[in-house]
Amino acid sequence: MSSSPANYQFHLPDMSCGHCVAAITSAVSEVDPGALLSFDRPGRRLEVQASSLGREQLAAALAEAGYPEAPAAA
Repeated sequence: MSSSPANYQFHLPDMSCGHCVAAITSAVSEVDPGALLSFDRPGRRLEVQASSLGREQLAAALAEAGYPEAPAAA
């Protein structure tokens, strides 16, 4: 049984350079090798097209790698 990919957006205030992009790519690839990532470095945003994981699992992997998501603006 296969589920269709889901898109998730994250605001990562600590993402600022190419090293950050490489570390995030590695962290997400470890938990979801089929995920597609799209980076907006100036906006410090990441969009993930996940192949197998939910948002919470991806957020946990990002936080563990040192890139916690910013809280949603009220």
